Amino acid sequence: MTTGENGTKNSIARGADPVIPEKLPRGHSFPFEHVTTSHYCEAVTKTLVIDSPVRVSAPTSRRAFAVMRVLVGLLVLAALVTQITADLLHDSFTPGEYFSYFTIESSMMNVVVLLVGGAIAWRWDRDTELFTSVRVAILSYAVITGLVYNVLLRNIPGDGGYEPPRWCNEVMHVWVPVFILLDWMLAPGRARVPWKRLWLVISFPLAWLAFTMIRGAITLWYPYPFLEPAGPGGIPSLLVYVVGIAAFIIVVASAAIGLARLTARREVVAP
Repeated sequence: MTTGENGTKNSIARGADPVIPEKLPRGHSFPFEHVTTSHYCEAVTKTLVIDSPVRVSAPTSRRAFAVMRVLVGLLVLAALVTQITADLLHDSFTPGEYFSYFTIESSMMNVVVLLVGGAIAWRWDRDTELFTSVRVAILSYAVITGLVYNVLLRNIPGDGGYEPPRWCNEVMHVWVPVFILLDWMLAPGRARVPWKRLWLVISFPLAWLAFTMIRGAITLWYPYPFLEPAGPGGIPSLLVYVVGIAAFIIVVASAAIGLARLTARREVVAP
C-alpha cells in the first residue's frame, strides 16, 4: 500500500472535512490524500454536471414547458399566417411594409425560438448558454413589444383600410409577451449567461432602427408614428422615444441575465 493510500485511509477514518476546489484542475492530479470519498464524489459530480456538454433526460416539469412552448409557437405562426392571408384576400398586403414592423420580425423569431426551445426542453434537462442568451433577447423584445403597443399604439385609429382579425394582434402584443415572461421566470433549465451577451440583445434593435430610419428617409413611410421625424414632437421627441425604448430593453435584458446567473448553478447542484 502506498503512502497516498495510507493517507486517504487515515483521512477517512478521522472524518476529515477539508475544503476542495469546485472542479478538477486541468492537467493536475486530484489531491487524494486530502479528501474523503464523499468529497471526491461531490467534486467529480460538479465537474461532470456543470462543465460537461453531456445532457440527461428532461424532468417532467421541463417537458410540460416544452409542450407549452410548442403550442404557443404554433399559435404565433397561425397569427402571422392569418394576417398575411387576410391581407392578401383583401388586396391590402404590402410585403415591404408588413415585414418592416418590429412586432412581425420579433414574432417570427418567437416562432423559431419557441419551437426549438420546446424540442430542447423535451429532450434535455438544461439549455445551452447560447440558447439561453437567445431567450434573453426574445424576452426583451417581447416585453418591449407588449409595452409599446399597449401604452403607445393600442388606441391609435387605423388608416381606414382593411384591418386583419383582432385576435392576431392580441396574440402577438399581449398573450405571447406574457407567456414568454412567465416561461423565463418559471421554467427550469436556464444556463448561466455572461454579461457580454447584452450586445447580442441590443444588436438587433439597433440594426432594425438604422434600417427603418434609412428606409423611411427614402420612402417617407415609418412603421410607427413616434419614429417619424416630421411628427408632432419632431426629432427631439423621436430621440426621447428611441433612447427610452433602448434603455428599457437593456434593463429587461440585464434583469434576465442576472436571474439566470443567480439560479443556474443552484438548479444544477440541487439534489
